[in-house]
Amino acid sequence: MMSTITVVAKLVARKDSLEAVKTELLKLIEPTRRERGCIEYRLHQDNGDPAVFVFYENWESSASLEKHTTTDHYKAYVSAVDSLLEGKTVNKMTRIV
Repeated sequence: MMSTITVVAKLVARKDSLEAVKTELLKLIEPTRRERGCIEYRLHQDNGDPAVFVFYENWESSASLEKHTTTDHYKAYVSAVDSLLEGKTVNKMTRIV
């Protein structure tokens, strides 16, 4: 039995690039939600620091998450924001309770 994978990805935009990063992140939403294996894909912006964005994602399997990283829209996002981020942390987790 395959376990679903939860991803919490935190991205910190450079202050001068906040709107550009947000624009690129928003472009990911619809095509990603249409991907096979995507259960949930939500983008959040920190109330205290608008340069901080967090994706909360649930995927049917590690394989479906891996496939996501090979899509054209994901590759375009990575290319577009590469020099615009101060930091990025991605946690891939399995629910235990």
